[in-house]
Amino acid sequence: MWIGWIEFDILLGDVQSLKEKRSVIRPLLAELKRRFDVSVAEVGDHDQYRRSQVGAGLVAADRAHLVEVLTAVERLVAARPEFELLSSRQRELHSDD
Repeated sequence: MWIGWIEFDILLGDVQSLKEKRSVIRPLLAELKRRFDVSVAEVGDHDQYRRSQVGAGLVAADRAHLVEVLTAVERLVAARPEFELLSSRQRELHSDD
């Protein structure tokens, strides 16, 4: 069994409040869940309206599938025009580790 996750540091564009931040982040989280069947959440910078930390994770039978899904998730996040992806960090673990 393989467990993997990816974390994103995101700079939001023209956002002036936490309410506007939610209107940008919630659709991203919903799309990631729907398209890739991953667990996803805002995991940091909750009180800053121009920054967000988003994490996605999944469990897979083989490493190749895990890496494929996490790479696709990263491509989708990087392609979104309403914010700038500052960094991403990915990790995979095997159940025997």
